[in-house]
Amino acid sequence: MPVPDNRLWKLSAFSHSKKTVPAVVEFVDIAGLVKGASLGEGLGNKFLQNIREVDAIVEVVRIFDDDKVIHVHNQVDPVSDIEVINLELVLADQETVTKRLGNIQKDVKSGKKEAIFEESVLKKVDTVLQAGGMANTLSLDENELVVLKSLHLLSAKPIMYALNKKAGGKNLDEIGDERYTKLLEFLKQNNFQHVIVDAKIEDELKEMEGEEKEMFRTELGGTDDGIDHLIKAGYSLLNLITYFTTGEDESRAWTILKGSTAPVAGMAIHTDFKDKFIRAEVVHWDELLNAGSYGTAREKGLVRTEGKEYVVKDGDVVEFKI
Repeated sequence: MPVPDNRLWKLSAFSHSKKTVPAVVEFVDIAGLVKGASLGEGLGNKFLQNIREVDAIVEVVRIFDDDKVIHVHNQVDPVSDIEVINLELVLADQETVTKRLGNIQKDVKSGKKEAIFEESVLKKVDTVLQAGGMANTLSLDENELVVLKSLHLLSAKPIMYALNKKAGGKNLDEIGDERYTKLLEFLKQNNFQHVIVDAKIEDELKEMEGEEKEMFRTELGGTDDGIDHLIKAGYSLLNLITYFTTGEDESRAWTILKGSTAPVAGMAIHTDFKDKFIRAEVVHWDELLNAGSYGTAREKGLVRTEGKEYVVKDGDVVEFKI
């Protein structure tokens, strides 16, 4: 999915670019888990494996009543739905941790420092999992995080929730239902991110753009662009930021991890940029637009020459010198 970003289109108009290329986030639709998935119920093992391969998880949670739309547990209870799914992730992780603890016991008994350290981290993780907690709630130092990441635990991944409404339906948030109040308290208590979407409307609008899309959204009873909110929230959840390159040929948004230095950021364009990096010329997108031209921005001292240690900021327009 292209990441909605008006800054890119403004830069493209500014540069009269022939081509405009937005940043993207990839969403993988994985069928819903059921109670017992960690034991292989349904197609549990297959879906759990699919989840291991993603960087973050979006759980779609129903927040509307409708007798014509079947619910797997025959009742709509958002908090219960979340707890069922998260418990399956935790149970699968318990199995992974228990297995790993068993595999390193020989090295632990022989006094190998790395194995002893790993065991200490595994026991911390196991304590949280046994209490029904998620691995992503643990506070670990950098070395401990290396061990955690090597386990590829499901509950260690960043998670956010897409609260799925139905236009014209009995939406729990609109009727002041206590189940929605309970859900918001649960999300806040656990510091979980959430967005509100109407999946059916978004599906019907997926081929439309611009004013036509907004007109039909209103006719269908929708209000906000839930997919845009979801994409932006997903981008943030993954700790990603955007920098830009712009010119007559092309304006493009590039995706990097927050905190990336200029040579590392350059790798989004080409892997050679890291090793061949000499310097970067940087100006913030709004300063460039306000200046009216690249030349004026340079004259005003808004264009800076940065070296290898520079940490690229969200919204930077960067020209790499190699």
